[in-house]
Order: sequence, then structure tokens, then C-alpha cells
Amino acid sequence: MSALYTTTAVSQGGRAGGKVALAEGGLYFHMEHSKGLGGSGEGSNPEQLFALGWANCFNSAVAFVAGQKKIDASKATVKCAVSIGRDDSGLGLSAKLTLSVPGMERAQVQELIEAAHQVCPYSKATRNNVPVELVVEG
Repeated sequence: MSALYTTTAVSQGGRAGGKVALAEGGLYFHMEHSKGLGGSGEGSNPEQLFALGWANCFNSAVAFVAGQKKIDASKATVKCAVSIGRDDSGLGLSAKLTLSVPGMERAQVQELIEAAHQVCPYSKATRNNVPVELVVEG
């Protein structure tokens, strides 16, 4: 792969009261375990940050696919729910991607979500690693 953009995040202290920031500045987060993992929940956690990135990237993939098909999906909303839980090897992630496009037929939205899942870099990176549920809403 020929990189078009690279960013670097720097973490100190991990989930338990640590911090994470972009090396180039602009974003900084105080990290805490979520309540579900025994923490205070009074900070950010990696699952939240992953969900933010994937939701935004997936929405861009929807727009890309819609543009190729000459479909107006400018009102598309993507929700990305990322869960952490126990699996056979310890802890693992799962995700649920939900797509809503007001005024669009359900079958067409289903086609868009499936096509976007094939081209989204986050979806590609997690394929066969993270269970993903695709849901059409509306």
C-alpha cells in the first residue's frame, strides 16, 4: 500500500486514567475504563474512539458508493455501535453498523450498506476478525 496519509497517536497510562493524544496536536482524550469494565466511565475509552472513526469512515463509503450509482445519499446517517466482551481468547470486539437514508427505499439502502461494507477501510481492516451486524433503519 502506498500511504496517502499517516497520523500518530501517543498513549500514556492506558485505559486507567491515562491519556491519548495526536502527535501533531488537535485531539487529546483523558482515558478511563468504562463502567462495564469496572471503571468510573468518566473519560473516553478506545471503543468510543473506534466507533467514532468507523461511523465517519463508513458514512464516507456510503457517499462514495452512492456517487458511483448516481444515487443521492446526502442525508445518510450511520450509527456504529462497538462492543467489547469476553470471547474464547479473552476479550474481543463486535460491531453493529446501522444505515438510515430518509426517503430511500429499504432495498436500495440495504444495497448501499452492503456495498459500503465492502469498500470502507475500517470494514476491510476488521473483516473476518470482528463480528459485524449490518442494519437498515427506517
